[in-house]
Amino acid sequence: MLGSTVRKRGLAAVGICAMLVATAACSNSEAGDPPPAGTPTSATPGASTTPGTSPSPSTSPTQDPSAANVTVTPAKGASGVRPDQPVKVVTSSGSLQQVTVTDSSGNKVSGSFDEAKSSWTSEPKLKPAARYTVSGTAQGSDGKTVEISSTFRTLSAGRNLKASVSPLDGETVGVAMPIQIFWNNAVTDRAAVEKRLSVKTSVPVEGSWHWMNSKQVNYRPKNYWPAGTKVTVDIATQGVNAGAGVWGSAGRQIDFTIGKSVISRVDVKLHRMSVTIDGKLARTFPITAGKAGFTTRSGVKVIMEKYRTKRMDARTVGIQPGDPEYYNIHNVQYAQRVTSSGEFIHGAPWSSGSQGTENVSHGCIGMSLKDGAWYFAQTLRGDPVVVTGTSRGMETGNGWTDWNESWAKYKAGSALS
Repeated sequence: MLGSTVRKRGLAAVGICAMLVATAACSNSEAGDPPPAGTPTSATPGASTTPGTSPSPSTSPTQDPSAANVTVTPAKGASGVRPDQPVKVVTSSGSLQQVTVTDSSGNKVSGSFDEAKSSWTSEPKLKPAARYTVSGTAQGSDGKTVEISSTFRTLSAGRNLKASVSPLDGETVGVAMPIQIFWNNAVTDRAAVEKRLSVKTSVPVEGSWHWMNSKQVNYRPKNYWPAGTKVTVDIATQGVNAGAGVWGSAGRQIDFTIGKSVISRVDVKLHRMSVTIDGKLARTFPITAGKAGFTTRSGVKVIMEKYRTKRMDARTVGIQPGDPEYYNIHNVQYAQRVTSSGEFIHGAPWSSGSQGTENVSHGCIGMSLKDGAWYFAQTLRGDPVVVTGTSRGMETGNGWTDWNESWAKYKAGSALS
């Protein structure tokens, strides 16, 4: 009987031990179950946390207050992350030693630490449809170093936003040159996009952005650019939400220089053109302008293109062969375009007898070849040509017409005005 009792007690003890082992296994926090009620935690929704006792992210940080518990937002493995949201890395103890965020091509995301180096925040300029890796180290107040490691993916854009820019990078241009940005997709949220645009100059210059339409935004100074100014245009639109499913996929930086000041004035009534260079009158010479039915437009025009020689065919302005006004000249010399509709300033030896006395052209400003050659050598793309003496004005968008609006009206075209 004694042996039987001992045996039963022994089996009971074994059963109790088995229950204890099973209970311990079920309460293991590494299995992913939530901690008991009342247990403190530093886990943050939408974030991944790296405990001070482990080099890999986890949702259950250490309870040691001196350990560098690190929280990364967006959470590890997150997908569909908005490109205009910043990446944040925060430690609850100690400081962050190093933080790097890179895309799959190895491009780094810019960011900065706070003063205490307890947090790091990126610029909200992520690429759409990209995989990002967060890495680095943190050191707790206990002196122990913790590795930071996390990955996430940004959402795929319905359409990407990219920019084409004028002037060109490295170009030297005239004092009336507008900055023109052409978008490949329409911008719905103009304010959000404009906030990502900046213009820096080597001397103080007051200027404003002006939306021509949903796919073009321009910038001009209040007055002509000062000669010699160096200009940097930063198009930091990567990651911007332009609205209607359009996201910025890339940014650009353009540097250009303003050349000498060359300002031309044409008086159609007097058939004269004067050219002022760096504030001094350089030349005045006779010209001819548009005859009746082809009146030259008055207003502030800007030289858009320069051709040493250019073919001019009247069919491009709607005049067909057989019309008495039709022309087709294959070698017009020293041609400089000032409107999209076809007005040029050029050498016109065929009208030499009328230059200075009457207007006989189809809208262009014509001059002698000698004057045309001199003028062509002085000018740059972006130089202004101020035309007066006719009742026909410039149409908005017929060339670079930014200077035909008052400064107040031009500034009102900004989405941030």
